[in-house]
Amino acid sequence: MLKKFEPYSFLHYNPSMAAIHLTPVDWLIVVLYFVFIIGIGLYLKRYTVTGEDFFLAGRRSSAWVAGLAFLSANLGALEILGWTGATYKYGMFVAHFYWIGAIPAMLFLGLYMMPFYYSSRIHSIPGYLKLRFDEKTRVLNAISFGIMTVLMSGINMYLMALVFRIFLGWNWDVSIWVSALAVGCYVALGGLTSAIFTEIVQFFLIWFGLFLVTILGLVEVKGHVFQGLPEAMTSLWAVSAHAAENPMGVTWLGIVLGLGFVLSFGYWTTDFLVVQRAFSSRDLRTAQMCPVIASYFKMALPFIVVGAGLIAYKLGMAGKLHLMLDESGKPNYDSALPLLLARYYPPGLVGLGVTALLAGFMAGQAGNISAFNTVWTYDIYKAVIKRDAPDEHLVWMGRVVTIIGIILSVGAAYWAKQFPTIMDYIQAIFSWVNAPLFATMLLGMFWKRTTSDGAFYGLLVGMVASFLMFLGLRFGWLDSYWLTFSHNASDMSNNLWRAFWAWLICFVLTIVISLVTQPKEEKELEGLVMGLTPMPEHRSYPLIQRPSFWAAVSFVVLIVLNIYFW
Repeated sequence: MLKKFEPYSFLHYNPSMAAIHLTPVDWLIVVLYFVFIIGIGLYLKRYTVTGEDFFLAGRRSSAWVAGLAFLSANLGALEILGWTGATYKYGMFVAHFYWIGAIPAMLFLGLYMMPFYYSSRIHSIPGYLKLRFDEKTRVLNAISFGIMTVLMSGINMYLMALVFRIFLGWNWDVSIWVSALAVGCYVALGGLTSAIFTEIVQFFLIWFGLFLVTILGLVEVKGHVFQGLPEAMTSLWAVSAHAAENPMGVTWLGIVLGLGFVLSFGYWTTDFLVVQRAFSSRDLRTAQMCPVIASYFKMALPFIVVGAGLIAYKLGMAGKLHLMLDESGKPNYDSALPLLLARYYPPGLVGLGVTALLAGFMAGQAGNISAFNTVWTYDIYKAVIKRDAPDEHLVWMGRVVTIIGIILSVGAAYWAKQFPTIMDYIQAIFSWVNAPLFATMLLGMFWKRTTSDGAFYGLLVGMVASFLMFLGLRFGWLDSYWLTFSHNASDMSNNLWRAFWAWLICFVLTIVISLVTQPKEEKELEGLVMGLTPMPEHRSYPLIQRPSFWAAVSFVVLIVLNIYFW
């Protein structure tokens, strides 16, 4: 009989957490960052005239600029605070979300899907669905994406408020509205150009501002992070044969199908928030290199995020670190990184660390809002409400809906507070929207027989089925065993399996309906479907400039990392 893994019996939480006050030097660093960011928005406003400037940064980004922005759009509060806290709860298994749960999908996007996206000159993913299928499929995806983006924006605001609460002692309301005001200003002024610039700044702030946390943690534990920890907290695959053996309560099959295939490909290949950065590239080869370059940095991030989470867990075992409690008295895992930062950084350096976190929140929020305003303006407002809108009117509408999106995100921030870790929350959202959408996009790009009705009804039923499964588990109407085949499934395990079933429902239903409905003529699908789209040839470029070469190297590194940390 398997022994169920119980990792938190040693923890004794401190119910009262006093604010960690910043010194004047720390305050100066934080204030200068905000002044700099708002100033950038004002400066870039003069270069934001046309719709392509505002929504696609003029399509003039280099591979490195687009690649760093591509990763930074994902490297916000979700990645840094969220996965550090999730590591405290789930251990080394969190690295799966960086490696098998990201790299294959990023490489697939660059090599095989980007030619369809970039060559069609679309402004958004729903724009592709309009060309490949029809208006109703486009609007369905635009609405679901808009809702998902607002919910994700709320997470960034909640985590920003958490940092203010820990370091400044501010209440939730003041913290959330301060972040909302700052983000609204610079995105409304400069659009995607402002968001991309901020993401580049944030990328370097994260690495230089937070990498030291892990280094100092390694010094404190004398480099022996894994020593004394349960095997379940330090293994990638060794304890994945049975759900009861690991803290995530998931087997290798759930990881491969739910995360490595459905959630990973569903996010990296269809989520407009990150794909939009590749659209800003100056040509197709650059656009293909964008996710390939980003894959290397993505693979390196667990050495900061997972490393910091395991150090926090080790300190917790020794009684040296006490997580904050939420309002219900449960541990707030997302407080792990801010508490480490306060533990290791002296005055002045604390200001840099807080600024790095704030940069992550701001850039993540900017990415969400810039994607939200693009989808609303082009795929809902222009497509349904005002089809004859001139370009300057669309830019005005983009700025207006930016402010509306910020306000809606504030409401979502209060909902995000209710979850023990934000990563359980966000993976649930991805399973509602991205998982079935990936089935639609996969069939649409690689099977020309896929019809408009098949895509629409398959996507609709897939999303509804996923949300109903979520409600069933949350309110006890459905036993998780019927989804996960395990009696020890965690919230994250439920998310992974629910994503797979949502994808499968959409995939099968789309095929069945497509076989009994009329497909489009082949001439209407040129540039949109495999076999009817010229694939790029890079033979004229040196080997080291070809996307396929660097993608192959990235994949080999991925395999080595999985074997080493088995």
